[in-house]
Amino acid sequence: MLSIVVPAYNEGEHIYDNLMTIDKALKAFTSDYEIIAVNDGSKDNTGAEAARAAHDNPNIKDFGYEVNRGKGGAVSWGAVNSKGDIVGFIDADLDLSPDFIKMYFEEMNASGADIVIGSKMHKDSKLEYPFARKVFSLCYYIMLKVLFGLKCHDTQTGLKLYRGSIIREIAPLRKIDGYAFDIELLALASKKKAKLIEMPVELNFTRGQSFGRIKMGDVWKMFTDTWKIWWNLKVKKSYFK
Repeated sequence: MLSIVVPAYNEGEHIYDNLMTIDKALKAFTSDYEIIAVNDGSKDNTGAEAARAAHDNPNIKDFGYEVNRGKGGAVSWGAVNSKGDIVGFIDADLDLSPDFIKMYFEEMNASGADIVIGSKMHKDSKLEYPFARKVFSLCYYIMLKVLFGLKCHDTQTGLKLYRGSIIREIAPLRKIDGYAFDIELLALASKKKAKLIEMPVELNFTRGQSFGRIKMGDVWKMFTDTWKIWWNLKVKKSYFK
């Protein structure tokens, strides 16, 4: 079974149609799947629209809540409530096409990988992406390579698949709610000797500004949270006590 978690914050204008688009993409290659819509305490009508989608489509499950927890909290909540042998997540704005899930799913089954992630730095990726974000991604990659030595080039692309047994084990250990949660989960999975494969993406950036909803305060918090992960993992070794 395949579970796809869709974290959503203030996506009321598009969330219903985007959930249906994801459903269409999954239905094209499997009949055994669920879509877990997680309204992350939105201030608009995202919750109502996600609930409407769940009412209209039995493959969509509504796991929203009222108080904002951050993307890390939303993804983890969806993951621990999933049933799939493979559990993925994709950003609700669909900057990344859900059609790529099929390719990632097939690669995971063919290779025996535990994690398959999208990478903007893959040689076959096609990007319509602001220059400022390209620079940020490169700088962040260098930082992560130094701190964690992960065998991947891009931790922040919003399409990933995990073995369900792994993600349901490590998600409750998560300490970070913000954007750095991705590196936290990957670092924890690496400690479990999980096999990781990077795959290409086609990214069509739909936000108006270079960083979309991400503000400079979010960027700073991402860097400080990354150091917190390093400290907890490498120094305090507090995750697996």
